[in-house]
Amino acid sequence: MATTDTTPGLTWSLRGRGPQDVAVLADPGPGPGDGVAVPGTGRGVRVCVVDSGVERDHPGVGPVDGSWVVVKDPETGGTEVRATSTGDSCGHGTACAGIIRRTAPECELHSVRVLGERFSGTGDVLLAGLRWAVEQGFDVVNLSLSTTRARFAEELHALADHAYFNRTVVVASAHNSPVESYPWRFASVISVGSHQEESPDMHLYNPDPPVEFFAPGQNVTVPWLGGTSIRTTGNSFATPYISGLCARLLSAHPRMTAFQLKNALYLSAANVRFGPRLSIPAGEACDDSEN
Repeated sequence: MATTDTTPGLTWSLRGRGPQDVAVLADPGPGPGDGVAVPGTGRGVRVCVVDSGVERDHPGVGPVDGSWVVVKDPETGGTEVRATSTGDSCGHGTACAGIIRRTAPECELHSVRVLGERFSGTGDVLLAGLRWAVEQGFDVVNLSLSTTRARFAEELHALADHAYFNRTVVVASAHNSPVESYPWRFASVISVGSHQEESPDMHLYNPDPPVEFFAPGQNVTVPWLGGTSIRTTGNSFATPYISGLCARLLSAHPRMTAFQLKNALYLSAANVRFGPRLSIPAGEACDDSEN
């Protein structure tokens, strides 16, 4: 007997339906052995930088298509997202936006400010800004931030999963120190650390997660406040490079899902090699399904 799903958007089985009822249009993306070249320019892809804001008219950033700020009521503790023209509070967001622009020059750039002066911020404001960005349906959200407060972990995890299933790719920076922080630890985001290789266009796959990818982020030149630039180091600045690659991939393959993007980044990583498939000698194969 066929069953009917009572909750919109949830499909628990395909009883009474077949492949023709769940047909999917997909883009193939890069194939095994295609090398490190990532296609696309970012055209048509909306990227949101959840950070300290972005300085408008910075020569290293270019146009910013929208800017918002998370405002916290000091009495009630409630948060609200408002449009703003205040720019960047400390330079961090401008640096990230510039790396994205350099990597995916034709993408749309948007900004949600969750950090104040001297890089100050709270977990609830970060959560509010990320939630708003996911609700807006941005294609890529760059989060070069994390919180060490475990009380936010469960809600961040649920939000990261919601983004993953709704085609918003969250690219999250690993903490610069070996401490527990979130949301980069979750499998539903693309987590990034930095490498020290000289190539400015190289990313690597990490065979020992939870950090999944490494990108240029050590002693790199980035845009900063007042139309200037600085040299700096941190996983924060590796993350927008991967966000830019995601924007490029989505501009070339707009139907890609989040897990396809991860696979495309894996296949195009400079340290991934393809060799002959390992064979199992006759008589050594077994089925453990009943053990």
